[in-house]
Amino acid sequence: MTKSSRRAGHVAAGFTLAAALLSSVSVASAAELRWSSPTDPQTMDPHAVSSAPVLGFLNNVYEGLVRRDKNMAIEGSLAESWEPLGEDGWRFKLREGVKFHDGADFTAEDVLFSYERASSEASDVSSWFAPVKEVKIVDDYTVDFLTHAPNPIFPDSIANFMILDKGWAEANGAELPARDTETYATLNTNGTGPFKLASREPGVETVLEPFDGWWDEKQHNLTKATFLPIANPATAVSGLLSGQVDLIEPVPVQDVSRIEDQDGLTLHRGIEARVIMLGFAHGHDALKYSKETADKNPFQDVKVRTAVQKAINAEALVDKIMRGNAEVASQLVSPQMKGYSAAASERIGYDPEGAKALLAEAGYPDGFSFGLKCPNDRYINDEALCKAMAALLTQSGMKANLNAMPVRTYWPELRAGNFDMYLLGWSPGTFDAEHPVRFLVTTKNDEKKLGSWNFGGYSNARVDELLPQIQREIDPEKRQAMLEEVATIVRDDVVYVPLHIQPLLWGSKSNIDLTQRADNFLMLRWVTVN
Repeated sequence: MTKSSRRAGHVAAGFTLAAALLSSVSVASAAELRWSSPTDPQTMDPHAVSSAPVLGFLNNVYEGLVRRDKNMAIEGSLAESWEPLGEDGWRFKLREGVKFHDGADFTAEDVLFSYERASSEASDVSSWFAPVKEVKIVDDYTVDFLTHAPNPIFPDSIANFMILDKGWAEANGAELPARDTETYATLNTNGTGPFKLASREPGVETVLEPFDGWWDEKQHNLTKATFLPIANPATAVSGLLSGQVDLIEPVPVQDVSRIEDQDGLTLHRGIEARVIMLGFAHGHDALKYSKETADKNPFQDVKVRTAVQKAINAEALVDKIMRGNAEVASQLVSPQMKGYSAAASERIGYDPEGAKALLAEAGYPDGFSFGLKCPNDRYINDEALCKAMAALLTQSGMKANLNAMPVRTYWPELRAGNFDMYLLGWSPGTFDAEHPVRFLVTTKNDEKKLGSWNFGGYSNARVDELLPQIQREIDPEKRQAMLEEVATIVRDDVVYVPLHIQPLLWGSKSNIDLTQRADNFLMLRWVTVN
């Protein structure tokens, strides 16, 4: 049985304890890895929270029908192969002989159960299954996913769909996921992946050990992997420099040169798939955090949203806040993503005087105040970025009342609609431009499992009309034309303000070999300690 703690894991206390651990632990042995990141996975349940810290961590423990290789290409995992059923969906042939960590056999029943669980209203990943009409078991090792319409990218869209053991979940009362409460699956796991959960203390440390019964070929030499959530960047860097942690991600941008120049350390640098952006409360009839403009919502006016983008100097933010370690973004996906629109790549530029003029045209010659929500432990320099943007917005007449908080508090605030403007980062799980359209732009529809991260409540009938056509279109040119139309709508309507493409900056001891993927997932199965 997995050891676990029912402590709430208060983040501040956890980070303090993690920092204390750094000052007292001995250096890990050669086959052990101790790594840190600012954000502790909120849960061990792969269907409860659709966030990178959760999905990235649990990809080491659970597996899906397909997975991504080192270059982000789709390959078989618990499914050996798959094929389209004409225009009706996809058939997956499952891998035989696979065992869960508790020794139970993996079969089609587990796939069906996990689909029903992940697609339920209680799940935070239900949007992945919006195209699915029905799932049928053909035999113990064959499953059909029947879709409402042809869906050429469906296998790519479920790369992070993880399979639970039906018997284990039912025996432990975890038939449904729980995002804001606890079930047995919140603190315990039973996957088929290369690592199994040895212990879990939320906010303090989570320990993984290799699963000797894993079906695939072992490519790592780890005997133990310990994750420490450390919010304070200086503490994380200090731990790496002293040798008391082996890997930190991200490296604070102000410490890049320090890590790069340090003997015995390696800086791993890349560009993530994640775009950082500002979102608006489109659906709110009035601002929630303004004294003088409490009876209306200026952000419902595209002129005001355009003024926000003109007030923000994205190039300066990349240069000063990110120390040059990022790329300015023009849309919701980076140029490396499938479906990126070259036609919509021209960005509304920095123009503070133009911003003031637009505010006056919109009826706010003296500006207004509003509430800006921001995490302080989720994205690289997130709080510093928000402080800089607040200053820029104030210069153009929009006074931002900034409220920065830990991400464990941040997501519930956004889901409750407690914001006027907010910061968000988005990495498309399919590496396709359809992904943010489905999650961030489409009108929220719980029944159709759409718009689950559209916190601001934006709605556009043309976007809603185009999305299902994009999802089923097989002709690449026709599909791209529709994606470009959506990208143009999103840009011209300033649905979001794209800021930059976040860099990948990891620091490790030089004796560690690893693979740095663009999704920012640390895959322990490719880590070796020499």
